[in-house]
This record gives sequence, structure tokens and C-alpha cells, in this order.
Amino acid sequence: MIIRSTLRVLCASSAVLAFSAVAVYADPTDGEKLARRWCAGCHLVAPDQPTATTDAPPFAAIARMPGFNRDKLAFFLLDPHPKMPDMGLARGEASDLADYIAKLGTQP
Repeated sequence: MIIRSTLRVLCASSAVLAFSAVAVYADPTDGEKLARRWCAGCHLVAPDQPTATTDAPPFAAIARMPGFNRDKLAFFLLDPHPKMPDMGLARGEASDLADYIAKLGTQP
């Protein structure tokens, strides 16, 4: 029983570390391209976008939310909530998009 629990913890930790390793190589420029293609229909994704078409929160506001975590966001983007389109993002793409959103949170 202890071995099984230890293995579960190790597997979960390995998955988080593997996903975090992808973040090291994330490219926010590619993330912006993905955001403009997939997300701009509902979210305000860039400072030069005039308006959003729904009440979905702007990306900069998401990045400034208390407890924002780019790794958790990237993981969420792999299997988004039902109102979002199934973008079929690869891990690297989800990481790029999360990095772009995080970058918006640091801009004035």
C-alpha cells in the first residue's frame, strides 16, 4: 500500500515536472498567434484589440488574478471548459499560450 501511494506521488510529480520543463522553452510570440487565432473571438487577447465579443475576461486580467499560475493555466488549456472550443493544443502550444497570457499580466 505504501509503495502504491509513493508511486502515485512520483507519477504525479513527474507529470508536473515534465510539463514545467516544456515551459522553459515556451515562446510567448507563438502564444500570441494562437491567442489571436483561437481566443480573440471571446477574450480581449491583445492591447491593440478593440473589443471582445463576450463577457469572457481579458487575458491581462486573467494574468493578474490572485494565485495565477502559468503552469496550471497551460495544463487547463489542454482540456478547457465546455464553453471554450476544443483547440487540440499540444503541450508546447499550451505552454506558449500560457506564457503569452502571463506576459500580459506584467505589462502596464
